[in-house]
Amino acid sequence: MELPVNRFKRALKAGKPQIGIWSSFSSHIVAEVLAHAGFDWVLLDTEHSPNELPMVQAQLQAMTGGTATPIVRPAWNDMVLIKRYLDIGAQTLLLPYVQTVEEARNAVRYTRYPPQGVRGVAGSTRAAGYGRIKDYMKRAHEELCVLVQAETRLALKNLEAIAAVEGIDGVFIGPNDLAADLGHLGNWQHPDVWKAMEDAAKRIRSAGKAPGILVGEADGKRCLDAGFLFVAVGADVGMLVRGSDALAAKYK
Repeated sequence: MELPVNRFKRALKAGKPQIGIWSSFSSHIVAEVLAHAGFDWVLLDTEHSPNELPMVQAQLQAMTGGTATPIVRPAWNDMVLIKRYLDIGAQTLLLPYVQTVEEARNAVRYTRYPPQGVRGVAGSTRAAGYGRIKDYMKRAHEELCVLVQAETRLALKNLEAIAAVEGIDGVFIGPNDLAADLGHLGNWQHPDVWKAMEDAAKRIRSAGKAPGILVGEADGKRCLDAGFLFVAVGADVGMLVRGSDALAAKYK
């Protein structure tokens, strides 16, 4: 049994834009539907949705064979959470609220086995093919993709240093949290926020890493033109809300 190839990581390294969608429904059925819709990646959220480890494993299994790489967002940049999501087969992680170089270094260390890191060792996990993948512990890092979120003024101040950390593959800008920290709570479309985000994309690209972002469908092209390399252009909850509201409005 071979170590699964991380298509998303390789695409970022090649500079190929990756279009994704956010999933907060915590459902393996929704994850399966989205995985076969043609997206390059699907974000399985556990920070702002009631999504727990066994549910995420079911979502990862349901996405097998789809076009989309699953990206798991743990609730925090935490060694234990990261270890558990890696063990059930997540190869790409998006880690929230990383503000300093030390936090970025820890994010990488939590994904690596000793001596490069502090990931706990287990040989019969789903990630290791239940023990069938030869040399998994020695090779796992080759296909792991570590993405960190920069969503505060402090993170932007440290952006180049964070991006320079070895093992960080991309830096994701969180529009809503950044807007709040910039004094524009609930208004990520404010010109000051856009200016900060587009500047961040240039700085991340200049540092040799991939910038990412979540926006609505209407702003996807603007972000791609600004240099963002992995862009989520929608979210499953929002799609259902808008679609159901519009359908009901036709008859009410």
